[in-house]
Amino acid sequence: MSSVPTALLGRSTTAATRADSVGLYRLALWVLLGANLLAGWGVQWDIQWHVRIGRDAFWIPPHVMTYAGVTILVLASFGVLARDTLRHLLAGLAPEGTERVLGLTGTPGFLLAACGITLTVLAAPIDDLWHRLFGIDVTLWSPPHLLGLVGVAINTLGCALVAREAYAAKSWARLAALVIALTSFYGSLSIGLRPASRLAYLYGGLWFYAFPILGALFLPLAMVPVARLTGRRWTPVALMLIGLAIGVIGAQIARIGFEIMQPVSVIQDEIAKDPTSPIAVTHAIAQKNGFTPGGVPGGMARLLSLVPVLLLIAVDPRRRPLPATLVYALGLFALWAFTIGRTPAFEPMMPGVGPTVLAMAITIAMALIGGVAARWLAENLAAADRHLSER
Repeated sequence: MSSVPTALLGRSTTAATRADSVGLYRLALWVLLGANLLAGWGVQWDIQWHVRIGRDAFWIPPHVMTYAGVTILVLASFGVLARDTLRHLLAGLAPEGTERVLGLTGTPGFLLAACGITLTVLAAPIDDLWHRLFGIDVTLWSPPHLLGLVGVAINTLGCALVAREAYAAKSWARLAALVIALTSFYGSLSIGLRPASRLAYLYGGLWFYAFPILGALFLPLAMVPVARLTGRRWTPVALMLIGLAIGVIGAQIARIGFEIMQPVSVIQDEIAKDPTSPIAVTHAIAQKNGFTPGGVPGGMARLLSLVPVLLLIAVDPRRRPLPATLVYALGLFALWAFTIGRTPAFEPMMPGVGPTVLAMAITIAMALIGGVAARWLAENLAAADRHLSER
């Protein structure tokens, strides 16, 4: 007879635990999103610091801003996991919607967020070892830098999953959190593609189209899920607009920071040491095109960057992710050719018809792979949420 009230008590305790947890999950989610913005602005300023000032000591302001954001990400992600793990160990009852992984109890979203930021933290000592072995470099495509970017990207996907765990399906807070999280995810992907422009400038030919080829593969990973997870067709445009606004704010933070700090530039000495370095190439491109090295694109360029996204939503990635991704990739390819290809720095490197047709074929192939991967990612994020609802 005692089993019935015990079972009822177990269910009520689990429900109460879940109710107590929701408020914490929501607070932690917005802390994570804010910390990702802080770290992103730090990275944006750091890129400008390196191309305008040169290589410097570790404790420069952009690094402090970046690692402050990373520190908050670590504390928020593992803080929630520590709390849920302790409640599980002390009460002998896991909070509703949590899972046990490697001794930690938490929701899939917080477990994924913690996994991602762990990779980013691990990238720091690996980066130090890399520099000791191979010297100082500023390329984003070194293994430790890529590991750090992958970690941040995984963390933002964890934030997207937490938004679905913490808010009801039709909540505006859930919609806003999803869009912001996937905007940060898109930002990590687009930062990782930046060195592609250096390949275009140095080598031309097929390398001229390195950005649209890689963009067709990776950028749909943010565009398709944001539409499918929110159920709203227009959210990829919102993602781009928010991303552009974040970039403008980051540029202003860097500008004000430079005015306050007034660091002494050693960039010309760095360029003289290695005229083929990423810093030297970035300066050469900027000088030929007449803009500030490391700065954000101009107003017209920002508006034109919306064209591929408008093509994407015209096809509707919610219902037709593969055709939408294909159209997006073709728009990205055309935008690159008719905007970047007409600038003074890149026009001499623009290839002829043959390499352009081949590059377009490769872009289409990458778009198909990217579309399949984006659909898989959206379905798995949604499946994790449905699994929690069923439990």
